[in-house]
Amino acid sequence: MKKVAVLVVLALCSVAVQAKSADEWKSRVIYQLLTDRFALTDSSSSSSCSDLSNYCDGGYHGYWQRNITLINSHYGSPDDLKELVSQCHKRDIWVMLDVVGNHMGNQNNGDWNNFAKFYPFNHQEHYHPYCMITDFNNQNQVEVCRLANLPDLDQSNSYVRETLKTWIKNTVLTYGFDGIRIDTTPEVPKDFWSEYTQSAGVFSIGEVDNGNPSYNAGYQGPEDATLNYPMYYQLRAAFQEHQSMKNIHSGVTQNQNAFKDVSVLGNFLDNHDNPRFLSKNGDHTALKNALAYIIFAEGIPIIYYGTEQGYSGNGDPRNRESLWPNYNANSDLYKFTSQLAKFRAQQGSSLWESKQIQRYVNDYFFAFTRGNIFVATTNIGSSFSIPITYHPYTNGTVLMNLLDSSDKVTVNGGQFTVNMNGPPKIYAPSNSL
Repeated sequence: MKKVAVLVVLALCSVAVQAKSADEWKSRVIYQLLTDRFALTDSSSSSSCSDLSNYCDGGYHGYWQRNITLINSHYGSPDDLKELVSQCHKRDIWVMLDVVGNHMGNQNNGDWNNFAKFYPFNHQEHYHPYCMITDFNNQNQVEVCRLANLPDLDQSNSYVRETLKTWIKNTVLTYGFDGIRIDTTPEVPKDFWSEYTQSAGVFSIGEVDNGNPSYNAGYQGPEDATLNYPMYYQLRAAFQEHQSMKNIHSGVTQNQNAFKDVSVLGNFLDNHDNPRFLSKNGDHTALKNALAYIIFAEGIPIIYYGTEQGYSGNGDPRNRESLWPNYNANSDLYKFTSQLAKFRAQQGSSLWESKQIQRYVNDYFFAFTRGNIFVATTNIGSSFSIPITYHPYTNGTVLMNLLDSSDKVTVNGGQFTVNMNGPPKIYAPSNSL
């Protein structure tokens, strides 16, 4: 969470109807954006946002809520939001709403027992007694104390509990949202999330910023899925920091052993709370390899706005840049990301209903298949060759690299050779393309 704007999450591909299930969301590539940094209004300046910690184009702090029954006027009106969702659905785009059930907005007055400015939770009994989270290994403290000094709602209070459940049900139905991202998931008891997500009636994915797969997996059940922070840290180590690619193998194995269903976890490289990938490693080729992994690996890919433009902001708020005036559909990273997303969609259920099977790993190379697709990634820029003997293809099969149609290899004698020179390679049988 941290001091974030309201997030609208858009997805690409498939049929757009409401009440989408976890299985249906597997077909999607999610594009995560901060609303007021994505596009200009007619009256906005064409210059980039001058203060990333404040409003850019009519809206910023969505998590510091004051009245949960109203639409922030900086964003527009209820009818504007309905129209936005409607227009997205007409374009075959699903809309996921970022929601918070843990806290209300910043009191900013030093009177920590004064809740008069909040609605409908304006009494002290609606909140836990004042304390700050100082030990994130103390689960009770995490659930009852304040994060970033934001007033912590008491979900054991029947009024708070039922009001939040009613709010999410009515909000989803009123505006037609297709899914929800749940902020600050570990800060609220699991039994509440079970009731909350049932009331929402759509796919739910929770933010659990913790690298321990077992800890994260405890929230799959109360919620449909979690953001794949365990794999996020492994991918950063491998692709960004050039540590052994065997980290990826370890992460995949640990997740498979911990989670009930890894196929709906949210795979990501960048978001609004963590430094962007390129902030610590400006190598676009390394980023391309990591993107190839998350788009084709088991799970739901999440692309944070600006990654496709090579943004490199280092932490909040520098990782919340305005997309204008830098939006460029012809940029190399934009075209690369779009190409992979489209190819993923073209594979249909043969891809997203297939398991991820590791085919080869060493310190600098990781390859896997899903369905007919063979994905080869590396974290070094030099050239090398790898013979692949463990694969699903028959002798004589010609594999073509999606990213370079002139790059073809033939399976012969039960094996084929992958020649790497920096970028990732996505192979598929040529007769299936």
